[in-house]
Amino acid sequence: MSQVDYLVFDIETVGDGDLIQRIRYPDCDLSPMEAIARFQAELLEQTGREVLPPTFTLPVSVAIGKVTSDFQLVDVTVLDAPKFRPEEITRRFWQGWTHYNRPCFVTFNGRGYDLPVLELAAFRYGISLPGWFNVESRTYEQSRNRYNIERHIDLCDLFANFGATRIHGGLNLMANLIDKPGKSGVDGSEVQQMYWDGQLDEINDYCRCDVLDTYFVFLRSRVLLGRLTMDEEQELIHVTRMMLEERSDDHPAYRHYLRYWEQREEHIRSRNAREDEVVRVEDVSH
Repeated sequence: MSQVDYLVFDIETVGDGDLIQRIRYPDCDLSPMEAIARFQAELLEQTGREVLPPTFTLPVSVAIGKVTSDFQLVDVTVLDAPKFRPEEITRRFWQGWTHYNRPCFVTFNGRGYDLPVLELAAFRYGISLPGWFNVESRTYEQSRNRYNIERHIDLCDLFANFGATRIHGGLNLMANLIDKPGKSGVDGSEVQQMYWDGQLDEINDYCRCDVLDTYFVFLRSRVLLGRLTMDEEQELIHVTRMMLEERSDDHPAYRHYLRYWEQREEHIRSRNAREDEVVRVEDVSH
């Protein structure tokens, strides 16, 4: 197997209710669940969204796609299954980055959310990361430098020209632009309740699907940059689809993703058939 040069990853988080209670509501007698619910209600009223800031969250799912130097996806794994403990997830994430010789991270808005969560978790648990926090190196060589795409390709940054514009619609939009499933049955806003309901496997399945979308958006970005041709991209997509089909018996996430992918393709075929019919009618009328 070729060397793993890229780690495409996504995370899901839940609120740290104890921390929220201590920082936000120190004078209130609130349980962790009550503190989270109160904070979310305030955020919803103020911003229209109840997504907690990364500073008040813990990682409960990290899915990672291992991608070779020739852009082939060889595996998607979730960390610390089946226990999914935040400390162990964090430790394994950074150990894996070191184990694979510090490959390039690939995310969608990971600079604004995913990596800050995992950096703060490393701080919380006392995990040393000198290779990532190499702040004494020259600016352009620092791993956390926004423009150092040898260490981290944030696809949201790439398409938004590093903040010059906004990608309204996020990863779901970008996946749909290239006819991939995008959001398919679960939304990130549901993760907190799913966690309380004990649906950890379902959270990790959702996270795997986001990694697959991110991978396919990454491939098309390589076409945009001239690193791949469209034919090469389509061959990689074909190989990945066969891998998902072969492993679908063991991974409900893959069956779910493939089902929505097929529905997307059926929608495209139906749309094209309608457009062809309109063209034929116009040709006859003329």
